[in-house]
Amino acid sequence: MRSVVVTATDTHHAIEAVWRIEAPRIIGALTRMVRDISLAEELAQDALVAALEQWPASGIPRNPGAWLTAAAKHRAIDNLRRRSLLERKHAELGYEIESARPAAGADLEAAMDDDVGDDLLRLLFTACHPVLATDARVALTLRLLGGLTTEEIARAFLVGEPTIAQRIVRAKRTLAEKQVRYEVPRGEELSARVSSVVDVVYLIFNEGYSATRGDDLMRPALCDEALRLGRVLAGLVPDEPEVHGLVALMEIQASRARARVDPSGAPILLLDQKRSVWDQLLIRRGLAALARAEALSDSPGTYTLQAAIAACHARARTPEETDWKRIVALYQVLSNVAPSPVIELNLAVALSMAYGPSLGLARVDGLLEEPLLKDYHLLHSVRADLLFKLDRLEEAKAEFERAASMTRNERERALLERRAREISE
Repeated sequence: MRSVVVTATDTHHAIEAVWRIEAPRIIGALTRMVRDISLAEELAQDALVAALEQWPASGIPRNPGAWLTAAAKHRAIDNLRRRSLLERKHAELGYEIESARPAAGADLEAAMDDDVGDDLLRLLFTACHPVLATDARVALTLRLLGGLTTEEIARAFLVGEPTIAQRIVRAKRTLAEKQVRYEVPRGEELSARVSSVVDVVYLIFNEGYSATRGDDLMRPALCDEALRLGRVLAGLVPDEPEVHGLVALMEIQASRARARVDPSGAPILLLDQKRSVWDQLLIRRGLAALARAEALSDSPGTYTLQAAIAACHARARTPEETDWKRIVALYQVLSNVAPSPVIELNLAVALSMAYGPSLGLARVDGLLEEPLLKDYHLLHSVRADLLFKLDRLEEAKAEFERAASMTRNERERALLERRAREISE
């Protein structure tokens, strides 16, 4: 049998993949222990460095996530000892000790494995604390729970990378200075913080559903994590319509995951997808969550409206059966509820499908000077598609090429470049 040679580079790639999945859980567990998000992230990074040093020689452990978690815990305990905080931390965890004995470290490590609830949800609500500005809450949570880089977050916000980096640093500093408790809030405070948490969860999902960079169109682990957090939120606040709207939107969008790429990983556009591959269980769950959201409020919010739009696609057995006029009407309501140039772009697409590409192109052209869309590749890919439908082929080719030059996702770039080439063939 031929042996498989695993290089150091292969190991490093594997470590990076594991880290993207496990980092939020590790940081959550460490934050519960040390009550300091910045310190928790530093300790988690120390565990990552240890893996990068040891795994190329020793091999990847059978359970790499558990290895990283254990390494991070040991570093946390060492840190507490060095800083003479062990006795106080025991008191916070409800232990009675007479002195910091050698066995105390083992007690503290065991305490970290107690049934203390959902660390990720606690971390989520801590990062979304009202002492932080909304944009800082979202950026920090995407960094801690989504494992996104500052560059990826900047692209999600359509702002500069230095701006996002400053937001994250200031947010961590503020949480430490204000001594924000690491907990899920209760009562009125819970309701006040739900909306920002909902925004964050969807941004995590959206990064997983349409990755801003890299070699893959999707990052399924992020979608799965966002869905899990969304479902937990729905159980925690069952009377909040927008939480159910969020869950509905994510369930319906996630139902298309297997149909969104071909066997090679290349993207398949919505209208070209094989709908028999769509996950009917997720669609049923999404439609049920949408019905719950609509029953709880006569004035649907942004996520409920987006879920209603997604439901129009989910209910159509073929692309031709899609109720585009209803989608236009829903986008018009959404535009009034939450004005946004991205929503206006989506409305333009819906108008083109319902009433023809000329009307859609006129709306898109009205967005070309919008500052927030200056580097938004989808603006130009939409415009290219509409120009193509109107037989303005040279203009369409130029727009496809421009969109390809803007995207950081290799799969999207390849698709846009292919469409540009096909015009010349």
